[in-house]
Amino acid sequence: MSLFGIRIRPHVEAELHSARQAESRGDAAAAFAHLERAHVLGQASTVQHVRVHGHMLAWALRHRRRRETWGQMLRIVGAATKTVLWVPVGNTGGANVSAFKPMPIADELQRVITAARR
Repeated sequence: MSLFGIRIRPHVEAELHSARQAESRGDAAAAFAHLERAHVLGQASTVQHVRVHGHMLAWALRHRRRRETWGQMLRIVGAATKTVLWVPVGNTGGANVSAFKPMPIADELQRVITAARR
């Protein structure tokens, strides 16, 4: 795993933990929002990128979201094979947005990403 991947992992894990907590409260939308934040944080690391899409796929299956399920299956393949070449910076990773669309990054997430790159 890259140095960035090692440094960003605890932050990705914190968002995944928050997603699990939100889902346990029955708040599926908040859970997915945390998964999206985890995606933004980890997308520059192949390991973290694939890991987050795996969690998004599991969320989609639990909530029987067919479009999201298919979208995540495709994104897992893309994350595993293309992250080393290019990622659309800031993309939230859900099937509701183009997998190729760069998006703005929230300031607090950008600070974490910048610190992990140092």
